[in-house]
Amino acid sequence: MKDMQGKANSWLEKTFPERQIYHRSGGTVKYISITPRQQMLAAGGAALAAGWCVFATVSVLSQGPKLSARSDALDRSEAKAQRWVSEANARASTAQSLLEERTAAFQNATQEFNQRLDNLKVILTGLSSPETIDATSLRGNNSSFLIEASIEEGAPRQSRSTPIVNASLEVAGFRAEIDRLREETNTFLDDAEQVAVERAEEARGVLQLTGVGIGRFEEQRELGGPLVQLTALNTPDGLSEDDIQFANRVSKVAARLDEMRYYEDLIEKLPLGTPIGVASRETSGYGLRTDPFNRRPAFHAGMDMAAYRGAPIVASGPGKVTWAGPRSGYGRLVEIEHAPGFKTRYGHLLRVNVKVGDEVQLGTQLGSMGSTGRSTGPHLHYEVWFRGKTYNPVNFLRAGQHVHKG
Repeated sequence: MKDMQGKANSWLEKTFPERQIYHRSGGTVKYISITPRQQMLAAGGAALAAGWCVFATVSVLSQGPKLSARSDALDRSEAKAQRWVSEANARASTAQSLLEERTAAFQNATQEFNQRLDNLKVILTGLSSPETIDATSLRGNNSSFLIEASIEEGAPRQSRSTPIVNASLEVAGFRAEIDRLREETNTFLDDAEQVAVERAEEARGVLQLTGVGIGRFEEQRELGGPLVQLTALNTPDGLSEDDIQFANRVSKVAARLDEMRYYEDLIEKLPLGTPIGVASRETSGYGLRTDPFNRRPAFHAGMDMAAYRGAPIVASGPGKVTWAGPRSGYGRLVEIEHAPGFKTRYGHLLRVNVKVGDEVQLGTQLGSMGSTGRSTGPHLHYEVWFRGKTYNPVNFLRAGQHVHKG
């Protein structure tokens, strides 16, 4: 044991002999002794450091492929994320384009229907009589002519993940809805025209019954009516063929309605009511007859109607009193001027309740039945005039039965 220790010490002294380091400063010499043990510890530390460097280098080199694989995976993930971002941007751009397209389509449709609504208002004003026709009466309760909706309500909202083709189908569906509304509008116009034609024909039939030719009424008809501007349908791109056809269609229907209103308004102004407020009977008709006083043939310009003394005599239509008082042959007489060009006379009255200038309506009491003037007994002598010529009052009473029912 001692031999081994001695050999070790001998090897240590040979390998790491004691060394001295001298340091001279300012004439003073100093030295430091480094023993073999200190040198061995220093060499061991250096060897340990060198070993660690070698170990670390080997470890790094051995981990290189793994780090490279991880780096590649990170690169792939980054590229994938970039693709996702690009796809998302592309979808957003497509969705924006689609929204702009739908917005433009909605605005165009709204503008078109607002323009058509303005023209339809012209038509609806022609149907403002007690028998007013609206979309409900013509087509039921499901008709609609305005779009009270936003862009989003044009089609169900879709998520961004929905395929673009579905959004295109939404636009197609929105356009189909517009086409459906156009079809309903055209159907409404057809129905409105049919009703206008039927009512105009009914009114013409009533006028025909009066014995005054329809042509006489047409002569005094003032041309005009609602104006339907083609420019009301003007768009930035000009008038389309559909717009022109629609405008012509509205103009045609408006003309039908104008004709209907003219005849119906005319009927309201004519003396078509009964001139006696109670039940009465005809005692002498219109035309040639034997005069009750001289027993000679004479033309009777009106009709005689009898009830009882004091029976109410009423206006057969709206108008203005132009005579109220005694007149040769008529006794006490009331004369009313009706528009247009008509007048009526009520003769042999017991008393007169109106004065010249009074505005009267259908059924307004003018006086009471009597036997004044050239008369043989209580009765009403009733005349209807048009443009200076007398007409048979019976025809007007018969026509009035189709107007003043009940």
